[in-house]
Amino acid sequence: MTKPSLASLGTDLLLTTTWERVRCLTLPFLTCLGFFVAGEKGWWAAALACAALQSFFTYASTSHDLVHRTLKLPLWLNESLLCLIEGLSFRSGHAFRVTHLHHHQTFPSAEDLEGAAARMTWFGALLDGLTAQPRLWFWALRHSRDGQRRWIIGEGFGVLLWSAICFSTPVGTAYLLVTVAGSWVYPLMTSYMPHDASTDDPLRQTRLFRGRVVAWLSWEHLYHLEHHLYPQVPHHRWSELARRLDPYFADQGIKPIILWR
Repeated sequence: MTKPSLASLGTDLLLTTTWERVRCLTLPFLTCLGFFVAGEKGWWAAALACAALQSFFTYASTSHDLVHRTLKLPLWLNESLLCLIEGLSFRSGHAFRVTHLHHHQTFPSAEDLEGAAARMTWFGALLDGLTAQPRLWFWALRHSRDGQRRWIIGEGFGVLLWSAICFSTPVGTAYLLVTVAGSWVYPLMTSYMPHDASTDDPLRQTRLFRGRVVAWLSWEHLYHLEHHLYPQVPHHRWSELARRLDPYFADQGIKPIILWR
């Protein structure tokens, strides 16, 4: 497969502003805080909305950028935030990195645990989510190098400690249960839906999405093919990357899934 070089597409796609970085790095903490504040006041609809937003702002957005180190933060800050932000949701950030980068390297191989749901039915992908996070943690622990392994072990203990703290209050217990349940949809939403494991063509192994409804529902995040081709581009620039790649996709005969132009 030949693809346009990033230099020809524009290296400005690698840049983020200070405000964009501050915003995406603070939103997971604000939504976590929002859940507890709303829960204490009995505003459970608002609390659930905060939990849903946090699920999106962590795994699918900010944590994803931290995994790929696309925000160009100092290494110590990037790694610390990856640990803390995924830890808020009872997950290991560095296990996420190990399994996600392996997914980029090996999909659609049977060795790709993160992408396994792409080979399932939608219901199988949903059931896969019930145990996905612990399985990914153990897989990453076995396949990581020493530096990453220390992070993963520490994050495992951190999740247990945070879980114990949350279980000590009714609102904390609700937060833990809702947050963990929210992670069950990840294999369905991030593996089954955007991937096609039946082809060997890298341009067709990940579906191309376009349209206003898709952009609105995903908050401009459903550019998975573009991400697979250029993982060094931060999520803030995915929509612009997609616009610049559209002529290339058309030339290659890639037909997008469109929900309302």
